[in-house]
Amino acid sequence: MNWSIESIAAHPDVVDTLAAWHHLEWGELMAPWSLVDARTELTECVVANGFPATLVAYDESRQLAGSVSLVATDAPEFPEFSPWLASLYVAPLFRGRGLGKQLIDALVAHAHQLGFERLYLFTPVSPEIYRRSGWREIGKRQIGDHEVTLMVHE
Repeated sequence: MNWSIESIAAHPDVVDTLAAWHHLEWGELMAPWSLVDARTELTECVVANGFPATLVAYDESRQLAGSVSLVATDAPEFPEFSPWLASLYVAPLFRGRGLGKQLIDALVAHAHQLGFERLYLFTPVSPEIYRRSGWREIGKRQIGDHEVTLMVHE
């Protein structure tokens, strides 16, 4: 599949859809993170000049397929780490087609263009997708009642 990966700055019309997807996926994990919070974070990426950033992916018919973000802080539990790959999301219809890896790789390239040599992420599930893109595990931590895997890309 030929994916088109672009900055959300060129597509502010997708903020509401992505906010709903993100809140549905991670609202419980990040509570008390609200739908309004999700929308605010994405809107900040629309107006920023490269950082924070959200990349959005479209399929060949220009259907929104997924997103990933670069943010300074992803969880207040981990203030010692920055910046973060955050909110990797692939819509269910498009999963299993390699889009997640392409979004990860595009975001890492964007971060390197900005001068970031090291990126962090946490995931409650599926660290394997990140390992395939060169990330390594640096430990397990808690976010609320959930154990997450912390990872770094250098």
